[in-house]
This record gives sequence, structure tokens and C-alpha cells, in this order.
Amino acid sequence: MQQVRSKASVVIVSLALLLSGCTSTLVRDDVKRTAGLDGHCSGSEWADNSSLAVLPVPVVAFIVPHFDLNKVSSEPYLNRCGASTRVVNRDVSVNRLACLPAGLTRIVTLGIWQWCPTRVSWSADVLADASKPTGLPTDEQTKSKP
Repeated sequence: MQQVRSKASVVIVSLALLLSGCTSTLVRDDVKRTAGLDGHCSGSEWADNSSLAVLPVPVVAFIVPHFDLNKVSSEPYLNRCGASTRVVNRDVSVNRLACLPAGLTRIVTLGIWQWCPTRVSWSADVLADASKPTGLPTDEQTKSKP
């Protein structure tokens, strides 16, 4: 019975360590701003984070470095919320948990290519448009003058 418990604890600890590294944060603002906010923007979607071996030789490709075919970055997702000057309290994280079963593609291709579907989640607060000071002409007023 003691041996079964030790094996079970080893499996649980191994899974916990393995799964803890599956989510990475690309952008996270530590300062939370609450004044002057116009709204909140958030979402998530699947992205392709596949990789290819630098030296695409079967079997040798298991030990050489891989490079990302589709680099996942925060800019395209945060741009959906608005201009970068109006987005605060940003948080973009990438969950690579689905890469574990998809790792079978690396075995089938003998280490050359690995398909890695990732789940990208983002959230940000959007600032309100800055109001123009009174007394200054607006764009419409300057266009109507000859």
C-alpha cells in the first residue's frame, strides 16, 4: 500500500509541475487605473503556435532547437480594444495546455514539426476620448472657413 501511495504522489507532483508551466503572461499591467475609463474590452480565441526544427532532419530534429512559425504576440489582440494610447490595465495570457496532446505531431513527423494550438485571452480597460478645451477651434470649424 505504501508503494502505491508513493507512485500516486509522484504522478500528482509531476502533473502539477507540468501543467503549471502551460500558461504564460505576455502583458500584465501592475498599476490599476480606474479614473476616466470608457469601457472594458476582453476576449479569447484559439491561435496557432506551431514550431519547426532549425535543422529539419528526421530524428535529429528532436534535439535541435525549434523556431515558431506563428509568433503569438499581444499587439494584435490589444489593438482590437483600441489605440495603444487609450488601452490601460492590459492583461494578455497564452495557455498552451492543448499542445500536450498535439505533441503527437512531433512524434509522427520525427521531430521536424509540432502543431501547438494555444488559447489567447486578453482584457483591457479603454480610456474615454479626451475632451477638447473650450475656445479652441474644432476640425469642423477650420474646414468650413475659406
